Amino acid sequence: MKHKNNVKCIVAMAVIMIISLCACSSDKDNVWTTEVSSTLYSQQDISGAIDVVKSDFKQNNSGFTLKKLYYAGDETSQSYQEWADRNKADEVLVLLSTFHTDSNGGSDKSFEPDTEYTDWNWILVRNDGGKWKIVDQGY
Repeated sequence: MKHKNNVKCIVAMAVIMIISLCACSSDKDNVWTTEVSSTLYSQQDISGAIDVVKSDFKQNNSGFTLKKLYYAGDETSQSYQEWADRNKADEVLVLLSTFHTDSNGGSDKSFEPDTEYTDWNWILVRNDGGKWKIVDQGY
């Protein structure tokens, strides 16, 4: 009887692990994203913003490694409404990221070399469900 309970426990743990891993995803760039529920934006809206940041990061941060990128949540995005207003936009969305700098700290050496940055935010705005545009980033 004890053996059957152990098997059930192992199976239950495996199912929980699989479900947990499904909530996160990794793409070909090895950037981990986590789906966060939102009443403001669809997953397609959030994914569109993530794609904009990934593209910008790749173009402007040569040698750096973007590790994680995810939606900061409705409450955080709503607290940045002034960014939409000052950029004459209707919507604002905030993403958080984790990235690692190269041994130079970037081409302009503005970052600490070989350092992991966490909770680096990206502020994006758009009008009428259009394309997201990055208007600021940092802490």
